[in-house]
Amino acid sequence: MDHIDAITLKQLRALAAIVRNGSLTAAAEELHVTPPAVSTQLRTLESNVGRPVLNRGPDGKVSLTPTGEELLAAAHTIETRLGLSRERLRALAEGRSGHVSLGVVSTAKYFAPGLVALARDEMPEVSIALRVGNREETIAAMMSGETDLAVMGRPPVAPDVVSEPIGPNPHVLVVPPGHRLLSGSVTAERLEAETFLLREHGSGTRILTERFLDESLGGRPFVSMELGTNETIKQGVMAGLGVAILSANTIFGEVTTGRLAVARAPGLPIVRQWFVVHLEGRPVVPAAATLARFIVENRARVLPDAAGLLG
Repeated sequence: MDHIDAITLKQLRALAAIVRNGSLTAAAEELHVTPPAVSTQLRTLESNVGRPVLNRGPDGKVSLTPTGEELLAAAHTIETRLGLSRERLRALAEGRSGHVSLGVVSTAKYFAPGLVALARDEMPEVSIALRVGNREETIAAMMSGETDLAVMGRPPVAPDVVSEPIGPNPHVLVVPPGHRLLSGSVTAERLEAETFLLREHGSGTRILTERFLDESLGGRPFVSMELGTNETIKQGVMAGLGVAILSANTIFGEVTTGRLAVARAPGLPIVRQWFVVHLEGRPVVPAAATLARFIVENRARVLPDAAGLLG
């Protein structure tokens, strides 16, 4: 009765060393053990399979039995697989391979795909999954461990995070072409006469807009309409529903093609920063650390140049 499940890597390596070197003594030298230790491994291997694995000739030479040939092939397969695993484990430990879940706030989705494309070219063995949400959703996903990193504007006060700035995030007053705010001085009274299109609650863009209007209007109420997403707000501005304060990163295409315009007003643009963020105190997987470092080091390639919209 055999005990195949009891075969160990040491037993297979002893067999392979004997075959390579032609003798038990030479095999022991290669393995840095004593000849009796190699002999014990070989006897145990033969006991486990229930039959001889080597033929021993009168001249002392050894040859494989059919059972030995099968076991030697298995040993070679295992060593090859272990070699591959060794390299893959090293790559994982060094951050050259692995999986990263990257959370990005809604406004960052306009440049995040390009960021992932750049990272993929530099780190082909690292797979990156994008998760897009508003500010509250992005923070919640990071806290729960659903994402490893996040790209957002203002880092949260809580939970504690480690953040690294990666570039400017200017917010501008967006109006339809030919709008009245494109001419003359934009006073508080003129702003108060407009309807402002807002993102949903929990959005960083909404928080910024409400703070700007509260300061500009001295705390007086303003007319607003909630449309939710950046795309819906842009369509609303083009349709004449109102004006909006949006990140310049979201409107390049529309301004370039003349479908939207940027109005100048006191206190604008509001220039915030983009940050790459991860939770403090939680170990960062090596691949995520590599991606965060790539984003910081390649910030000029990652973020679009908004200078043309701000001049």
